[in-house]
Amino acid sequence: MPNNQPSNIVFHPHSVDKSSRSRLKDQKPCILWFTGLSGSGKSTIANAVESMLWERGKHTYLLDGDNIRTGLNKGLGFSDEDRVENLRRIGEVAKLFVDAGTIVLTAFISPFRSERQRVRDLVEEGEFIEVFVDTPLEVCESRDPKGLYKKARAGEIPDFTGIDSPYEAPESPEIHILNDRLPIEEAAAQVVDYLEKKGYLNA
Repeated sequence: MPNNQPSNIVFHPHSVDKSSRSRLKDQKPCILWFTGLSGSGKSTIANAVESMLWERGKHTYLLDGDNIRTGLNKGLGFSDEDRVENLRRIGEVAKLFVDAGTIVLTAFISPFRSERQRVRDLVEEGEFIEVFVDTPLEVCESRDPKGLYKKARAGEIPDFTGIDSPYEAPESPEIHILNDRLPIEEAAAQVVDYLEKKGYLNA
């Protein structure tokens, strides 16, 4: 993508920086990037994780796929180009939340490793935590909470991830959740335990 940014735009540093905001919140900011097939449980687990962190008094924000498309990314379709732009915008917003000292959770299929890597490259080392919600396709399809797999099988939704468009599973995610029969609370606890052990829950 060409760089069309005007040459007269200059980035202005702020007196209150990320480290100051993090100390105020008593936490280390990061992006918890939940990835997996449709129906894998990404949003459900992310929501449970945010609730657990809220109970601990942590500052969080959850960015969810459908919710983002009703506002920030309203008008974007599902072509390859629009999907890339969808994640680009989400990555930039998540980066702003990190700069604000916040633990931001995102729940998006984000099927391609290159797209997830682009977001990882936006922030500093240790600020991008890939959470692979690993649920077998047959389980996701049996759940089919939105009826999307049924429509995809009927040819009503082209290029549907897992059916006629590939999903590139993470090769070395920071957190790997095998979400076949795992209770939501246990899956969420894996994420919170990781944050605690790695020191994200204290500045």
